[in-house]
Amino acid sequence: MAFSRRQFIRGGVAAFTVSFTAPEFLCDLARAQGARSRSLVVLYLSGGNDALNTVVPYLDPFYFSRRPNISIPAGQVLQIGSDRAGRALGLHPRLVGMRSIFNDGRLAVVLRTGYANSSRSHFQGTDIWETADPNSPSSMGWLGRYLETVPRDALAGWSATRELPRALTSKSVSVPAIPDPRTYALNSPNSAAEGLNERAAATRIASHIPVDRPQLAFVNTTAMGAMDTLDRVASIAAYTGTVAYNNNNALAVALRTVAGSIVRGTGTRVYWVTIGGFDTHSGQGNQGAGGYANLMTTVNDAVFAFYNDLRNQGLLNDTMLIEFSEFSRRITENGSQGTDHGAAGIMFALGGAVRGGIYGTAPSLDPNSPSLENSGGDVTYETDFRAVYARVLENWLGANSVSILNGDFRAAAPAIV
Repeated sequence: MAFSRRQFIRGGVAAFTVSFTAPEFLCDLARAQGARSRSLVVLYLSGGNDALNTVVPYLDPFYFSRRPNISIPAGQVLQIGSDRAGRALGLHPRLVGMRSIFNDGRLAVVLRTGYANSSRSHFQGTDIWETADPNSPSSMGWLGRYLETVPRDALAGWSATRELPRALTSKSVSVPAIPDPRTYALNSPNSAAEGLNERAAATRIASHIPVDRPQLAFVNTTAMGAMDTLDRVASIAAYTGTVAYNNNNALAVALRTVAGSIVRGTGTRVYWVTIGGFDTHSGQGNQGAGGYANLMTTVNDAVFAFYNDLRNQGLLNDTMLIEFSEFSRRITENGSQGTDHGAAGIMFALGGAVRGGIYGTAPSLDPNSPSLENSGGDVTYETDFRAVYARVLENWLGANSVSILNGDFRAAAPAIV
């Protein structure tokens, strides 16, 4: 295994965990298969994204009367057509790049996604979306359960956040949390030749897998997995891409890392990327400007750069990105020009194989509308979010969604891919 002195002694260590590993020749085989496999990137908008100001029902009079300060003027929205009920919709004016992807036929907008009796709690809501189990949100993650079904590889999953999301937790598969590949290194008090000797010795010791001593086997396989990931992660540390990613945009930097991993063929199947700031109880901004507009700019610029980079490298058809939040916001703005915790939201899916378009129906925001709940205060869900997961698992990742999601949601799944 090639390993440079610089790679070994590079300063700084990100917190990480690694999985059990198979014998080296099997790891090589799995990695080769993974390099050619499809990639799923999950972009999580933490805090509860305001769906109505992301995908705007700009001809609904109740949208403006219930949001006199924070509504997006009809003349500013980026029109994307109408839902199947004929309600006109447009994207936030800062989502110029995403509208371009929509016009390419590669962005799917799934309206009114959620589940019955939506939790307004950030913590419980996040757990429900990450476990895909409203009845037992403390279970293992839906993506972790998926990773249990594929060939074992220490980099089968990758969290680009410092803390591993519940979605990637599993009973038998560990996933590394690597926010920055440049700081992913083996920390050692030794350097130069002695440091290399230390690694070589650790590798030799860990290569023995004593089946009769499970505790030692766990330690050894974990160490082997750690060694294996170092070189693969190091291979993308200097990746710059074919487009200009904004180095001041943390989401763009994270997606550049994901793009580098896909381009270098690390074998990762699932990536998790998070951006916060969507708990907009106040100061969303007036008439399409302000704090929420800045969030939309951040997301748009990062996603559009990622999309174009992979398209330039001929890898877009092997990549899908899905985007969602734990809930949406209330329909009526509050006294602080913000919105409080709501219910059903939206999901986006984009990629070279995505069937773009608008899926589902937008709500009527008349307080007496049957598409609302909570005395007309919130949008009620139409599409169970697990149906979208099922479509991604079945048609994109080639997995059995019924066993992974502990239920059959395929019949209601929108045909996004």
